[in-house]
Amino acid sequence: QVQLVESGGGLVQAGGSLRLSCAASGRTFSRYGMGWFRQAPGKEREFVAAISWSGGSTTYADSVKGRFTISRDNSKNMGYLQMNSQKPEDTAVYYCAADRGGRAQTRRYEYDYWGQGTQVTVSS
Repeated sequence: QVQLVESGGGLVQAGGSLRLSCAASGRTFSRYGMGWFRQAPGKEREFVAAISWSGGSTTYADSVKGRFTISRDNSKNMGYLQMNSQKPEDTAVYYCAADRGGRAQTRRYEYDYWGQGTQVTVSS
């Protein structure tokens, strides 16, 4: 069992930066793949970024490629999403998720555990 808690959300101006954190409980987190998803009002939850258990593989949605960076620190049971050059369309609730298979997955159904989310608002 893994529990995930996101933090670091807030209000930022367009062009600014935020770093989201995902704190995981459970000794086996280091073997889990991790992903970030987001959901804007009235829209489906969408994939943002993912990283494999070792950190050796990462993948990003086209909409954030070159602006966002996913990383993890297995010694601390932590995952991160660095968001730079933010745009108003990045406004959403951001969720971290964990995959027991350890892979950098892009589809929601492939994840086994989810956090409660953290709000990110980008003003124009």
